[in-house]
Amino acid sequence: MKPVPLRRSDERLGAHVSTQGGVHTAPARAAAIGATALQLFTKTPNQWREPPLDPVTVALFQAEMESTGMQACVSHDSYLINLASPDRTLSARSVQSFIAELGRAERLGILYVVSHPGNYLDQRDRGLERNAANYARCLEAVPGRVMVLIETTAGTGTALGSTFEELAELRRLMPEACRSRVGFCADTCHLYSAGYDLVTDYDAVWDRWERLLGLESLHCLHLNDSKTPFGSRRDRHQLIAEGSLGPGPFRRIMKDERLGHAIKILETPKGDDPVTQDRKMLRRLRAYARGPGARRPANP
Repeated sequence: MKPVPLRRSDERLGAHVSTQGGVHTAPARAAAIGATALQLFTKTPNQWREPPLDPVTVALFQAEMESTGMQACVSHDSYLINLASPDRTLSARSVQSFIAELGRAERLGILYVVSHPGNYLDQRDRGLERNAANYARCLEAVPGRVMVLIETTAGTGTALGSTFEELAELRRLMPEACRSRVGFCADTCHLYSAGYDLVTDYDAVWDRWERLLGLESLHCLHLNDSKTPFGSRRDRHQLIAEGSLGPGPFRRIMKDERLGHAIKILETPKGDDPVTQDRKMLRRLRAYARGPGARRPANP
């Protein structure tokens, strides 16, 4: 399939793409949808098995990133990992798996690993402490440039990370030496479901983020509409502008200079034809970026 030409040399906009056939196949899939950035899994996300990453695959991945002109790549950790768990066996296995994830990213040259904070299961404060200690343990085990981007959550069940205050506390609990390798990923669906009203109070949401976390810590944005209403605390992604958020927040995000530095990744439903659907969503977002709308300066 002939790749869609990339639109802007400085743009970092894309989608989560498959690594079927090996991680080195992902950049070409991103190029085929017209992306300039991508997100991927470096292993099967619903299995504990840690397949070896051989030097040939690493070299092929890096060569494909260069030949396709991708501007950025982030990986996402396994769905099985729970670094806040009170269960010692699960905690130890999660630490081992996350260390392996960071190691693969470092070898591949991927600078960011997006990670859902854990489920505390017993007590929230204890869960935060375990979560912070385990993130720190993993970062110390894998020296280098790779950063952890802790993702905002929708607030379902005992999941940590649905409030900016909790994310700030999670980072604060980590040793100062590793905080420079900890940033954040904001998911628009999760924010809206958790009670951050991007539709009617857009600027207040990002002003609050700036006060509590600092916009410089926002390295990645997951752009997803929501199938459920505001404050639902449910994580159900929908196509851009076709859910409860509608087009408004995405028009503003694509023009907001405060968010211009963040890698922007689609995780919207792909249907039966992921190439066509992702292309359509990327075209929609680029149209928003070109269209009319006020830009708020990065440093007003």
